[in-house]
Amino acid sequence: MLLIIREKAGEEIISKVAEDLKGYIKVVVDVRRKILSAGGKMHVDGERLLLEDGSKQADVWGGGLDLETGEVDFDSMINLRPGQNNPSREVLGPAIRKEMEVIIHTLLR
Repeated sequence: MLLIIREKAGEEIISKVAEDLKGYIKVVVDVRRKILSAGGKMHVDGERLLLEDGSKQADVWGGGLDLETGEVDFDSMINLRPGQNNPSREVLGPAIRKEMEVIIHTLLR
């Protein structure tokens, strides 16, 4: 299940978005709007959902959350953005990584 999360998600929602990957949640975070898409099997689907909801491409970044460990990762094909000084699948900017981590933990923990 793929959803846009705008406020702290309850256990039922977290369980639903974790179903696709059994305890790991793919997320796409809009660091400007402080919302995220969660769930699904591909970041591009979450990215599309946020863009259709009014997010701007430059503000959305992909990663994930391991529910067992609480570890956040910052790896996704949608992060390949040489024009934004991010020539890697990994989010390289420390400020963006920190903002993503805060939003993910605020909305999904």
